[in-house]
Amino acid sequence: MVKRISTGSPFERTLGYSRAVVDDDMIYVSGTTGYDYDKMVMPEDVAAQARNALETISRVLGDAGGTLRDVVRVRYYLTSAEHVEAITPVLGEYFGDIRPAATMVVAGLIDPLMKVEIEVTARVGAHFS
Repeated sequence: MVKRISTGSPFERTLGYSRAVVDDDMIYVSGTTGYDYDKMVMPEDVAAQARNALETISRVLGDAGGTLRDVVRVRYYLTSAEHVEAITPVLGEYFGDIRPAATMVVAGLIDPLMKVEIEVTARVGAHFS
């Protein structure tokens, strides 16, 4: 049975998507930007955006019965290759020991304030493998 998870973001309803979809032991987390959902603001700093996105992803994975340690695939979308240096320490903090398969793409995002978007795929229990 498929379970859909929402963070309560107004974007999920207006754009018609779930923050995550859980199918058996797999968790598919939608692209997540760096909004601070408590304040509904986007920080200007790309490292802060990456951290916010990963904190949102971590909470969603917990709601789905997983953790960041279960992430097997991550995709990073950056609006500029120049942002890589700024977000590298944040990515290392969250995934340095986990080391999922990863792709980083430079692409336009839907709001000019957004500088990074992160999506992950996780398998519950992957960290025990």
